[in-house]
Amino acid sequence: MTDSNATSDPPDLMQILDRLGELPDGGRVSVGEVVARLGVRSFAPVLVLVALLIVSPLSGIPGTPTVSALLIGLIVAQMVAGRESLWLPGVLTRASVPGHRLRQAVDFLRRPVGVVSPLLRPRLLVLTGRAGGLTVLLTCLAITLTMPAMELLPFAVSIAALAIACFAVGLMLRDGVMVLLGYSIVLLAVLFVRSLLG
Repeated sequence: MTDSNATSDPPDLMQILDRLGELPDGGRVSVGEVVARLGVRSFAPVLVLVALLIVSPLSGIPGTPTVSALLIGLIVAQMVAGRESLWLPGVLTRASVPGHRLRQAVDFLRRPVGVVSPLLRPRLLVLTGRAGGLTVLLTCLAITLTMPAMELLPFAVSIAALAIACFAVGLMLRDGVMVLLGYSIVLLAVLFVRSLLG
């Protein structure tokens, strides 16, 4: 498992949104432009960003949850494999969303991120270490396999993305409490689905 931020301090959540907010809000913005803004070595920040965007109203754009699931799956798989830089196929880097919708998503996320960001800090490090981190990544990978099937249920997709966002933030900032929150969301979602199925 790679630690893409081992040589420098990871950006906080507001910095990630600020970098994305620098992109033009006219025309369309591609996945490649978003990744380039954060850097191809920034695995955890890119993972955080993709997950947060699915939590936002951007998930309402048809096809976005499926593309996002593919992105997350590729990012996580490369983190597990220990790659030094992020690789994405051209079909994904060329995928795009309207610039104004991306700006709306960023603005939507600023308030909740502004509340949560000051509370984050390294703690319960066993959950974000090598073994704990690998378990988190494999859990994220499992979640992405279910996301395309949730396309017709936007709230379900957002809940799944929220769990992944918690996991990604936990790994990026070494905050085990966020990892526990991610597991709690997954557990509640599973219990909810089981209750629906009787």
